[in-house]
Amino acid sequence: MRVGGQSCSSSSSISFRKESKTTEDEDEHDSTGWPGWGFVSLVKLNLHKISKYFDGHLVLDAVTLALEKVHTLVLIGPSGGGKSTLLRIIAGLEFPEAGEVQINDERVIFQEEPLLRHRRTVGTVFQAFNLFPHLTALQNITLPLEKVHGHTPAEAEEIARQFLTRFRLEKHASKRPAELSGGQRQRVAIARAVSIKPRLLLFDEPTSALDPEMTAEVLDLIKQLRDEGRDFILVTHEMGFARQIADHVALLADGRIAESGSVEAVLEHPATAAARDFLSRVLKY
Repeated sequence: MRVGGQSCSSSSSISFRKESKTTEDEDEHDSTGWPGWGFVSLVKLNLHKISKYFDGHLVLDAVTLALEKVHTLVLIGPSGGGKSTLLRIIAGLEFPEAGEVQINDERVIFQEEPLLRHRRTVGTVFQAFNLFPHLTALQNITLPLEKVHGHTPAEAEEIARQFLTRFRLEKHASKRPAELSGGQRQRVAIARAVSIKPRLLLFDEPTSALDPEMTAEVLDLIKQLRDEGRDFILVTHEMGFARQIADHVALLADGRIAESGSVEAVLEHPATAAARDFLSRVLKY
């Protein structure tokens, strides 16, 4: 793999490498009742001059953001502003042309071996679900647990069934994605992301393909994850939801962070013309 602008493919085609479990991987439950759910500290995130081109077009222009402690970071902004691309770079699924990503003072190295290790620590949920169409809901969760994280088939199935039950999907374990509703498919995708016990969850517009009822269903689940201690970064156009869950909001426009700060500062008292223009349009109705 090259660093210079090379793109990684989606989760359905990422190479699987098995990783041996450590002692802490074998923890059963914590006080939340979630399998393998240990104490999660606030994430320290440092993005330094991240730039990215697609076909000669600059989509991220020296993006810089430094957050000492963040529980829920929400990325907002107009379509095409660079939000999803930035999220994929943080996930290790895209390569920046320039710049540096640090999570908890650990630099993400965009080379094969260290990048594989990084991806094992991040759970990503895509707007298009990215489930394997030929596998059941249960198998979509057990596959990475076995092939990437070193669990035995029995262990992987036990973990997967715990999360299917937690997300009210136990009756759908043997169904393939085509047999599930959009909301159910997205809940399976979230269960898969959470089941690996990631240090950080990334949501890329997880409700953009859903109708209003299914959107509410998925947003309720994401809020539960936040309330139960998960740290995550969310790309969304749901401004009301962003108000409810964000600790910090960053608005991207034209490949740059136009504004960054608390919910009140960015959504209630935007200081830049780009932020005021975007919010006046999305909050008009």
